[in-house]
Amino acid sequence: MNQLEKRTYDVDGYNIELRTDGRPMIKGHAAVFNQVSDRGGWFLEKIAPGAFAESLKSDDVRATFNHDPNIVLGRNKAGTLRLLEDARGLFAEIDPPETQQAKDLLISIERGDISQMSFAFETLGETWEGEKEPRLRTLTKVKLYDVSAVTYPFYEGTDVAVRSFDKWRAAQEPETPEHPWRRELLRRRIRIIDMAAGINSRRL
Repeated sequence: MNQLEKRTYDVDGYNIELRTDGRPMIKGHAAVFNQVSDRGGWFLEKIAPGAFAESLKSDDVRATFNHDPNIVLGRNKAGTLRLLEDARGLFAEIDPPETQQAKDLLISIERGDISQMSFAFETLGETWEGEKEPRLRTLTKVKLYDVSAVTYPFYEGTDVAVRSFDKWRAAQEPETPEHPWRRELLRRRIRIIDMAAGINSRRL
């Protein structure tokens, strides 16, 4: 799990609908294909269509709140979480349980207090491109662990991505005196923001 990354999005079309039996269902796109996002100011990133395809066929994925394994809203193996890739991106449908935590979350979504979704993944395939920074990272294949409604966005440029970028850049261009201090500066910046995100999550 040390290769785990998280990405947070303002969920596209995030809403609550009623099923035919009158029970609520959370629906929305958790990720959008080919949408270029700035990851902390030092690289760009987008998700290629098909990146989730293999994972959706075989992996056991949960829907959670704030990535908390104690607050499970649905699971694909149980049929209470349905995930699919459509022309726009990764679409999720969640049948939340009749627990107090889930009922409180539904109220927060309806009020607009909760409007973002995050997904946890491991990168299995990626490309880097560009002749100058910020370079563009394209996620081509990922292993999906969970999709999660979140209160606070997680910092989206992790040390995992830094190591991946360093490896790619080392293969593309020679080391120069500028690179070591720049990478260390980026790592320090990431650690500071990750610490702040951890403090925010502990306040929940």
